[in-house]
Amino acid sequence: MDKQLVTFKDLGLIDYKAAWDYQEGLLRTNVQLKTAIAKDLNQNLDSSSSDSPNPLSTTHYFILCEHPPVYTLGKSGHLENVLISEAEMDQKGIQFFKTNRGGDITFHGPSQIVGYPIIDLEKFYTDIGRYLRELEEVIILTLAEYNIVGGRIKGETGVWIDAGITGKERKICAMGVRCSRWITMHGFALNVNTDLSYFENIIPCGIQNKQVTSIASEVNDLVDILSVKEKLQRNFEKVFNVSLIQ
Repeated sequence: MDKQLVTFKDLGLIDYKAAWDYQEGLLRTNVQLKTAIAKDLNQNLDSSSSDSPNPLSTTHYFILCEHPPVYTLGKSGHLENVLISEAEMDQKGIQFFKTNRGGDITFHGPSQIVGYPIIDLEKFYTDIGRYLRELEEVIILTLAEYNIVGGRIKGETGVWIDAGITGKERKICAMGVRCSRWITMHGFALNVNTDLSYFENIIPCGIQNKQVTSIASEVNDLVDILSVKEKLQRNFEKVFNVSLIQ
């Protein structure tokens, strides 16, 4: 069976709202296509011509980018996990957005790789939990290439270092997604050479008493962010059994 094709885009450093609007546009187009496909199928069934090929199909995307400093609050998030005022954010040049993804408060900034898969899960499986575990696996495999052991904490989405050692857990990748008609958007934020001091102004993901880390912190050296992106692409193809195309 041929692998499904996923269009890959590297948007580089892009404003958070611009990337959000871009994702929304891709999701909206796919949702409209699914509506048209369903309508077409119903018409074919009514006219007994269901053997006719359907030229309509949704498109998968895998987007990587970085953002200027920004705090984003998920739809289930709590403002009390933001420990800095809007005036202080303005002074520090940090943006703030309430988003429609799952999860709580997190930070995006330069030298952090943000991944936005726009995937039609009905072409894979209809299981959000499995989708999140597979996204985590992409990160875990990528970290392994830097001799970093990533893991999961029960009940917490994302990837952690020393996940099973109480008091030493360090989050290296946050995740939060939205799904509409089984089409995903938003995704993950992997700290690479990220300035971790930005996380001191929030309670990351609303989780008390747990640290945040980065690849650079774990290997005690800066890493080539383009190389990390290449590894993420390769591992995304492996985990989801797809082929990325430009």
